[in-house]
Amino acid sequence: GGTMHLIINNQIGFTTSEPLDSRSTLYCTDVAKMVQAPIFHVNGDDPEAVAMVAQMALDYRMEFNKDVVVDMVCFRKHGHSEADEPAATQPVMYQHIRNHPGVRHIYTEKLVSEGIINPGEAEEMAAKYIDALENNYVVSRPHTNVIDSRHTINFEPYRDTRWNMEASTALDAERVRSLSESFSTVPDNMALHRALKRILGDRRAMGAGAKACDWGFAETLAYASLLTENFPVRISGQDSGRGTFFHRHAVIHDQKSGDTYLPLQNMSPDQASFLVINSTLSEEAVLAYEFGYASADPKSLVIWEAQFGDFANGAQVVIDQFIASCEEKWGRFCGLVMLLPHGYDGQGPEHSSARLERYLQLCAEENMQVCYPTTPSQMFHMLRRQMIRPYRKPLIVMSPKSLLRHKLSVSPLEEFIDGKFRVVIDEIDPIDKDKVHRIVVCSGKVYFDLLEARREHDVTDCAILRLEQLYPFPKSDIQNLLKAYANAEELVWVQEEPRNQGAWSMLLSTRFLGGCFDQTKPLLCVARPYSASPAVGYASLHLQQQQAVIHDALNLSRFEQAKQKKSA
Repeated sequence: GGTMHLIINNQIGFTTSEPLDSRSTLYCTDVAKMVQAPIFHVNGDDPEAVAMVAQMALDYRMEFNKDVVVDMVCFRKHGHSEADEPAATQPVMYQHIRNHPGVRHIYTEKLVSEGIINPGEAEEMAAKYIDALENNYVVSRPHTNVIDSRHTINFEPYRDTRWNMEASTALDAERVRSLSESFSTVPDNMALHRALKRILGDRRAMGAGAKACDWGFAETLAYASLLTENFPVRISGQDSGRGTFFHRHAVIHDQKSGDTYLPLQNMSPDQASFLVINSTLSEEAVLAYEFGYASADPKSLVIWEAQFGDFANGAQVVIDQFIASCEEKWGRFCGLVMLLPHGYDGQGPEHSSARLERYLQLCAEENMQVCYPTTPSQMFHMLRRQMIRPYRKPLIVMSPKSLLRHKLSVSPLEEFIDGKFRVVIDEIDPIDKDKVHRIVVCSGKVYFDLLEARREHDVTDCAILRLEQLYPFPKSDIQNLLKAYANAEELVWVQEEPRNQGAWSMLLSTRFLGGCFDQTKPLLCVARPYSASPAVGYASLHLQQQQAVIHDALNLSRFEQAKQKKSA
């Protein structure tokens, strides 16, 4: 609808630099020319001109619903701050400023000369104002009462809540079938891409229990269920409509006409709103906007998705200054979800790591949640839990890439009907827990590599646990699972990331994984070697490192030694 932008232009970015050093254009407002917005330059020494321009700008915005810019040219009397000495670097400018009478004096003389006020009256008004301030009287005008309160935020339901509050996120079988039918159905006259036609057919089969459920189905089912429970859903990010890895397909394109159809906008007549936006790779701008949106509307599921998790580094200032500290610094609750595709697939340094370690470093005082789901049903319950619990903290998700189509990373329909989000998942193979000597704990994609290797080599003395929520750390849940392995001799954390990255630096603490196991027994780490880069650049070297991680995690050298002895 258009925005009125007001620039209080003190002509100086910082007192150690020339004004023109801060930009390559004559005016700071030249950036607005690219959207063809009108720009008004007005002298800050003339209050009546400023008022007139402000009225013109507002009238333009209200009439045409477009952006308009007001550049009020003024100055800072004391430079960067009252303790600064700006003349050291801006001698000419501040010689003029110190000889300048100031806007109040200029306007007073104008009013006196025009007979609007009497000589001395302005000084009396100023003295009365200062006296009121010194005596703690309210000098501002009375504020208007809010008549329309539809957009005010009530944070009371979210105060004093904990992350481990119970939340019923499961759906009954009939509802799953009905929702999946709705979001996999398109108008009869739409010409579908052959791959999409197969995907929609598979989703109908998944909803009926005839096929194992994949990530695209689980995520779409979560959104569909929330929309029909009156929770609006909003997703933004590069290629979010289709999904960077061809899994979401929230926007369906007619192959002949180019028309689009959004099934999630057509679930039922009384559903909540669904919006998916293919935003540009301006991560800082987009993530900042979505943070503001989520904190202003705690009843909406607001998601920002990075094309690759690495790309969130372009928005690090938003993460550090607002997302991690919004409650502590600003007193605001925010349920923003960040989906950061993460996993070492040999795609190089800028397409492997969402920098899990950075988010864990920022974690304290239950300020946010960091999760790394390994199955579609976990993703489903995690997204629903985010809205159904009255707990509004940012949710950072190490989301899947290659797992989207991994043969083992699927979920039976029963897990959507009877399950919930499990912060830690126990061993799934029928191994004898009394014979387990090594317990491996891991998160994410590396679990399936470990599982396949253990089955291939018939390792029976090693259990694998999945840590699905890294923060808030589910210490009691892990301790309860570890009790079943009475004869375990060592606890091993396994990660794909280099040893100086990933979750290890946090988990070794006694407050976390280091405090879950018998303190007389070792807590070990298996990871890639220390590295300044998040990943190597060669696929062959990636595979070599990945095999080494799996080999060391399961201690496969003992099998190789036994094999060598047997052959000898």
